[in-house]
Amino acid sequence: MSAALVLATLLQGSTPSPPPSGPGCNSPESHQWDFWVGSWEVRPNGAEKVIAHSLIEKKYTGCAIRENWMPVGRELNGGGGSLSFYDPARKKWRQVWIDSSGTRVDLDGGFEDGAMMIVGEWANFVGPGKGALVKMRYQLQPDGQVRQWSEASTDGGKTWSPGFDFLYRRAPLPHFK
Repeated sequence: MSAALVLATLLQGSTPSPPPSGPGCNSPESHQWDFWVGSWEVRPNGAEKVIAHSLIEKKYTGCAIRENWMPVGRELNGGGGSLSFYDPARKKWRQVWIDSSGTRVDLDGGFEDGAMMIVGEWANFVGPGKGALVKMRYQLQPDGQVRQWSEASTDGGKTWSPGFDFLYRRAPLPHFK
């Protein structure tokens, strides 16, 4: 709120009302990714070994989803996280990922064919100095798990190769002390 508006409100003798929640924060679109919210143990699809813990929280009056990705056995480095939100002006979901190596990835997309799909350029995804266009999908499974899998393209989206494939299983909160 601007200083002039605060001053005008005080001079009128009334209390300013709180600002309304952001546009789109309670729209049907802003809830499309709510299935991912929770405390999770993450495993490669088809394996039992837990490779990470992930805490996904709905934050900022429902306007964003914050991810805290914590690889097992790498408490001092190797972690990362993302902030995702529905942008009503662009009618797309947007996500910014940042990790402990300094990698930052900007992705956007939406909910289609029963899955959230986001796409963006990811530096060093294929290897050092070898970036790719990465497509990630998140889908609620019938048993309550969430599958997250990726595909990568090094030719601008003409061809795609499989990337990672994870299953998120619900976990108790003590992993996130």
